Amino acid sequence: MELRRRALDVLLLPDPAAKAAAAQALAAEPGRWPADPAAAPCPDRALPGRPARPRMVPPEQLPRRSPFTATGRAALLHAVAHIELNAIDLALDALWRFGGMPSAYYADWLRVAGEEALHFSLLAAHLATLGHGYGDFDAHDGLWAMCEKTAGDIVARMALVPRTLEARGLDATPPMQARLARAGDLRAVEILAVILRDEVGHVAIGNRWYRWLCAREGLDPVAHYALLAARHGAPRLRGPFNLAARRAAGFSQAEIAALEAAR
Repeated sequence: MELRRRALDVLLLPDPAAKAAAAQALAAEPGRWPADPAAAPCPDRALPGRPARPRMVPPEQLPRRSPFTATGRAALLHAVAHIELNAIDLALDALWRFGGMPSAYYADWLRVAGEEALHFSLLAAHLATLGHGYGDFDAHDGLWAMCEKTAGDIVARMALVPRTLEARGLDATPPMQARLARAGDLRAVEILAVILRDEVGHVAIGNRWYRWLCAREGLDPVAHYALLAARHGAPRLRGPFNLAARRAAGFSQAEIAALEAAR
């Protein structure tokens, strides 16, 4: 089966554990299903496949999650697990939706899907040790909403999903690790270290393909990013920023200067 069709099939799976396992299996054999940039796979039902829970609510309806109570820590880690499940969907969607790209593009997003699936699986297993499972707490749909907004524009997708929404994790993860360490959850700290390490690479992939697309289309990456952020209602990013991680992920000095000037 062609890779992009297979990625769409995995994206349509409603069960989170099955989706994570299928994404990891797909990424484990990158040469088994070659990608056809000219293929036109078409979903036969609504995207993405979703379980009955968690209930989706507006972000402002979600309570603050303190790691210093058992329930609060579980809710916090559930929120991270929800982000990682969405990240599987986002990688699979980038893989199947956009034709006409080089083979390296599809290989990159296949790798991302497999690593995001590992992250979700690690968090789900840790949640189980806390007496909870994915779906036990409410969540919001902000990541997938941006995926839908940028479905018709690969440049906007690369600009606003991996290098904007997912890059926020580079900034948020170290403070979260510090709070979880103070709460005594060293396993959660270890899992977040794996996630942070891999997310630097994922954001770098977004940066690489955003710049490649801008070069192909004769666009200035910094100026066009501001246009896309305004057009699609991207959230305003607030510091403090993890500048070391952002530089490692390929943000230019001009982009970092623009980021700091806007906060």
